[in-house]
Amino acid sequence: QTLENTPAIIHGGPFANIAHGCNSVIATTLGRNLADVVVTEAGFGADLGAEKYLDIKSRVADVAPDAVVVVATVRALKMHGGVPRERLDEPNLTGLEAGTANLQRHVRNLGKFGLSPVVAINRFTTDTAEEIDWLLQWCAREGVEAAVADVWAQGGGGPGGDDLAAKVLSALKKPVDVRPLYPLQMSVEDKIRTVVREIYGADDVEFSVPALRRLEEIKANGWENFPVCMAKTQYSFSDDAAKLGAPEGFTVHVRDLVPKTGAGFIVALTGA
Repeated sequence: QTLENTPAIIHGGPFANIAHGCNSVIATTLGRNLADVVVTEAGFGADLGAEKYLDIKSRVADVAPDAVVVVATVRALKMHGGVPRERLDEPNLTGLEAGTANLQRHVRNLGKFGLSPVVAINRFTTDTAEEIDWLLQWCAREGVEAAVADVWAQGGGGPGGDDLAAKVLSALKKPVDVRPLYPLQMSVEDKIRTVVREIYGADDVEFSVPALRRLEEIKANGWENFPVCMAKTQYSFSDDAAKLGAPEGFTVHVRDLVPKTGAGFIVALTGA
């Protein structure tokens, strides 16, 4: 349990850059039978954990979410805006503004699944009031509900998390029509192409010779109807960790495919 006596089912991994990025179906089912509201961490970026939750787990277990929270930090957005890591503690509204392209893409990506997320701004001690206020105003202009999460310093109740909790509870009451990004009947090649274009913002995908051979094996063995599980860096929408922000005009390179027939998905190994 947490320090505030909230039950928590802890899982170590499976990290979304190399696996499906969320907890087990058993854990979610148990949680739903114990509580009115269950929060699943489907992390390492909404392009990884959330995409896999919505395209893989929600289909398998019939656990489509009623609401989604995108966690953002001023520090991370400044990094995506080109601010060097050693200067992230310094106030920088220009870098913050440039970095919101990354948050904007995450928010718009979730809209493709029929979800309008709540943005939780996870406060760090180095964040200035001006930066926090600017980001809240940016979210308002984008039409996105947002709240500051200061749980680390002030706890979940009171000023630490009450505003965020209220916005999430409000979102839970709104009807949603959650839909996967692709049909399972689509070819594995086209499923991968759909993810890299629609979620990562790439122009296309390039398959290595071993990956092309594996595609033929997948077809021959009748595994075409599996969803795809992308193995990709968590630092970028692309398969290159150095491409920050919301890159465009790139190609994702798939070097191999690994069928996980027990789990029921095809892992696509991208980049390094």
